[in-house]
Amino acid sequence: MSTTMGVEEEFLLIDPATGAPVDAACRVLARADHPNAPEALLQPELLQSQVESATGICRTLAEVRAQVGAGRRALAAAAGTEGLWLVSTGTPVCPGAAPSASPGARFAEIMRTYAGVVAEYQCCGCHVHVGVPDRELAVAVLNHLAPWLPTLLALSANSPFECGRDTGYASWRIVTQSRFPGFGTAPWFGSAADYDRQVDALVDCGVLADAHQSFWLARLSSRFPTVELRVADAAATVTEAVLQAALSRALVHTALAALATGREARPVNAQLAAAAVWTAARYGLRGPGVHPGTGRQAPATDLLAELVAWVEPALTESGDLTTVRAALATLTAEGTGADRQRRAAGAGPLGVLRMLSEQTRETV
Repeated sequence: MSTTMGVEEEFLLIDPATGAPVDAACRVLARADHPNAPEALLQPELLQSQVESATGICRTLAEVRAQVGAGRRALAAAAGTEGLWLVSTGTPVCPGAAPSASPGARFAEIMRTYAGVVAEYQCCGCHVHVGVPDRELAVAVLNHLAPWLPTLLALSANSPFECGRDTGYASWRIVTQSRFPGFGTAPWFGSAADYDRQVDALVDCGVLADAHQSFWLARLSSRFPTVELRVADAAATVTEAVLQAALSRALVHTALAALATGREARPVNAQLAAAAVWTAARYGLRGPGVHPGTGRQAPATDLLAELVAWVEPALTESGDLTTVRAALATLTAEGTGADRQRRAAGAGPLGVLRMLSEQTRETV
């Protein structure tokens, strides 16, 4: 399989004494050693309490693991020099002062447009780019991805807490993100021109800053010839980031194989798609999900097994099946990031953050 991939990871900078997010992105990035990989980046996010690491173009999971690990090590070391923890979690565990926006005209425009929705939007995700250089094919791939996005979310769930309280959800990040216009599973697109028209319509409505922005859980990248899956919470560990990359690429490859034989995706009912996303956010893998075919409840673990079976030929071709099965076995035994956060909460919020810091730094 020659399909390329890349991973973008967002992190929070935390005061170990209080657990509060800290506006320190500029200082941390100034101290961080650049990852030794072509096109890999360490960069700011919307708010100064967040930083981002992006891999370069990867062709194997080994490359993804190495570059994700290198980015985490660089940022964690720089944060440590500032007396801070780098943590990979979808939402802040503890409350803190209102964060400041990062410098830049685009960030300022986003703050003006969305006001209170982004004033304290310290949510972090794990975004996977998969190379599809033909835009017509890429749009058709998006249609095929729609039924499986809630299961990727359930697998990644890593944000049960927000600012000192247990939300009752496995992914509170997704609930918070749902306040943005156009959020959720993208509509079915008939062509690349149709995709562009629907993006432009949201821009014309004044709810998107420009055509480079959308809040769909999977979309075409505006910067790269890729399909970008934005559904996953920040990955608690390197292994979980690699797992998201592996399954995302396998889903894209499976879609391309179907399209090569003339099999277009069926439109997904928008109401059922929203129900499936909400249910995945609520329960993660510990409860029901919504079956993409029947629209009825089914155990989330059964839906995960169906996803893996669906993409098994692609995983076998890429040589990734053994890696994926091993990662899933660990997740089944230890639980999702949300499950592990709740277990660690017995030691209080700082116990959760200490565990998160350790997981984030663990790169082997």
